[in-house]
Amino acid sequence: MDVIVDTSVLIAVIANEPEKPALVALTSGANLIAPGSVHWEIGNAFSAMLRHKRITAAQARQALEIYGGIPIRFVDVDLSRALEIADQLGIYAYDAYLIVCALQHKCALLALDRGLVHSANRAGVEVLEVAT
Repeated sequence: MDVIVDTSVLIAVIANEPEKPALVALTSGANLIAPGSVHWEIGNAFSAMLRHKRITAAQARQALEIYGGIPIRFVDVDLSRALEIADQLGIYAYDAYLIVCALQHKCALLALDRGLVHSANRAGVEVLEVAT
């Protein structure tokens, strides 16, 4: 089974958030796929945490090591289609990339971002629910 994962899922797993066990259970045995933008969003998330003094540089390095161990297949998405969806749904391109990725690969999306989940549902994307 293929599953599209967003940054919120990866951060929750890396940071041992309460959702981690449910996320691990949902993705056990799955092939994780993400648009290439997720890679850069991870870096942005950790830089924001550093900037706001929520983590140290050592903790950021450790988190990146954990992230590097997560087997994710990064794929390109149709940028034109993503912009169409962003316009139709009134969302940012980063969320549209995930939706287009799920549509292109005909698989479900796993996200903790409620806005993204709502937009994905509106676009007809199957969304995996996280039991917490």
